[in-house]
Amino acid sequence: MALRDELLALEKGFWTGNAEFYRDNLDEHCLTAFAEMAGVFDKDDIAKTVGESQRWQDVELAPKGLVEPADDFVVLTYEASATRGDGQRYHALVSSGYVRRNGGWKMAFHQQTPLAEAPGRQH
Repeated sequence: MALRDELLALEKGFWTGNAEFYRDNLDEHCLTAFAEMAGVFDKDDIAKTVGESQRWQDVELAPKGLVEPADDFVVLTYEASATRGDGQRYHALVSSGYVRRNGGWKMAFHQQTPLAEAPGRQH
């Protein structure tokens, strides 16, 4: 549970944090799988995508699973709900892979699959 909570706190930081947070918590290269951004990217290139825009609000993360196939590698999956700066809701199934570097976890993989809001679901 402690590892899961630590990684969920990092994940929330990626939803709400600034470019510096990204530079501090991404591995040197990160594989991403989004409709608009898929491939291996340098952490500075990913950090630049954060820009000065308003970050996500009302972020809710519900853990779905965690595997630690090696002492220095872990994959976390969770369901995310958040509000964009323009007020639009976003709901996705998310997976992130982390590697342990210098005593801390660095994101090396991130994927999001947008989900339709469940009928009657309120945020």
